[in-house]
Amino acid sequence: MERWELAEAALQTALEEKGLPYTIDPGEGVFYGPKIDLKAKDVLGRAWQCTTIQVDFNLPDRFEVTFAGEDGFLHQPIVIHRAILGSLERFFGILIEHYGGAFPTWLAPVQIRVLPVADRHHPYAVEVQETLLASGVRAEVDLRGERVGFKIRDAEVSKIPYVLVVGDKELHDQTVSVRGRGGRDQGSMRLSAFLAALKQELTPPLTEGGTDQ
Repeated sequence: MERWELAEAALQTALEEKGLPYTIDPGEGVFYGPKIDLKAKDVLGRAWQCTTIQVDFNLPDRFEVTFAGEDGFLHQPIVIHRAILGSLERFFGILIEHYGGAFPTWLAPVQIRVLPVADRHHPYAVEVQETLLASGVRAEVDLRGERVGFKIRDAEVSKIPYVLVVGDKELHDQTVSVRGRGGRDQGSMRLSAFLAALKQELTPPLTEGGTDQ
């Protein structure tokens, strides 16, 4: 009991020193020691436990772990477990609901889809994709024998951040026709210019202290 109270006091002190608001939840500590739970709210306002910092007295006891202190005697350490995301599946669920599947460009599983207008544009479309992949962009090319309008709608439904359409004009000029998610037509431009404009969107935004928004 003494160790438990000491650990609780240490966790409270850490929260107060960081200026973090908290509430005490009696009875929610686990058998091996008290913990800090950080809960994330989803778009519906529901709170989900994700990050945890847990003090563990049990494992050092079970494994008879000790260390030599400055006083020359053996002491038993206290283990601190830290789970950044908690249940990965739960975290992904919160993230998908938060964005409604329309992830920002830096987070989207597929960031760009290249759409050739006709079969004769396939080699150029693949070349564009390869350039994107070499630049660290998650890109795919849609080589299905469907109308380009169908491919654009499919990319919208899939919530791909950007679609690059390549046809005769783009092949001749060595450009791409850029469409942003939501039907934002950004016109034709060279791939290098598009990548330069896209660069900022490929970097996760950071809040003060270095954590992702």
